[in-house]
Amino acid sequence: MRIRLIFSLKNKGAYLPFHHQYILAQFLKGLIVKGGREEFFNYNYFNFSGLKGQTKVSRSGLHYYSSLVTLVLSSPNEEFIDYLLEQVFATPKIELGNLVISPEYTEQETEPELETSNKFVCISPLVLLTPSFNDESGKRFINPDSDEFSDLLYESTLTRMERSGWYSQEQMESFYKFQVVPDMNYVNKLREQQKKFARIYSVYDMDVKYEVRGYTLPFTLYAAPEVQDFVFKCGLGAFTHKGFGMLDLANHGQAQRTEPYKFKREGFIPYKPHERQKPQELEGGEENSGTEEA
Repeated sequence: MRIRLIFSLKNKGAYLPFHHQYILAQFLKGLIVKGGREEFFNYNYFNFSGLKGQTKVSRSGLHYYSSLVTLVLSSPNEEFIDYLLEQVFATPKIELGNLVISPEYTEQETEPELETSNKFVCISPLVLLTPSFNDESGKRFINPDSDEFSDLLYESTLTRMERSGWYSQEQMESFYKFQVVPDMNYVNKLREQQKKFARIYSVYDMDVKYEVRGYTLPFTLYAAPEVQDFVFKCGLGAFTHKGFGMLDLANHGQAQRTEPYKFKREGFIPYKPHERQKPQELEGGEENSGTEEA
């Protein structure tokens, strides 16, 4: 299930760093621990987007000017999602970087029909490698149209699926068909415009800071429907539980439907139509805000 968590923004014009997944990851991890349910302390089968809203770019980062901002949460585990949302709505005032926000309501996205071939866009950066301590390998650039790019995603996906325990051995053996084919027209166009699709991001794990290379680009995934469903709900690549590798279907935004979900602040006044955000879209200016380019 994929849930849109909508917050009201209390201090319009406040900003977050361009690459703020680590801020969101620390916030969500704190809520998970605060709730006290130990079975979820190390639960990794969830994913989340960056914070979406109307933004303007400055040297400081992304300044948010919309009345409402949105975070997309995804997991196959409804109990975990509800547990996390309970903690969010028990926190009426939330500070993320310089932003002050308050949870207002939730929506559930209608699940799409996934085929054996789907074109996806990244709504958070896609990370291929998991570095070890004092190791620079996580920053290595891998050409998107190389076999290595697809093979690394295949290996990480099948490893996570096997560890989940949700699939039989026969099913796992049937998932051998897997190919990621990036939209190289898009990539080459960015290169010609001297814009970036691969950057260095900070990740914190067990209080240790790592630097990894993340990619933001459209691609087509050829795989079994079960594999497509797994990556759509749990993310693709490394550090998915840290907010990396969240996907959405390309050209799906206009047809995407939502319905109210069970969490809503009492007394909330519904948003005006022009304030509704499209969380599947990348923020304007993201392409120009990296620290390194491939």
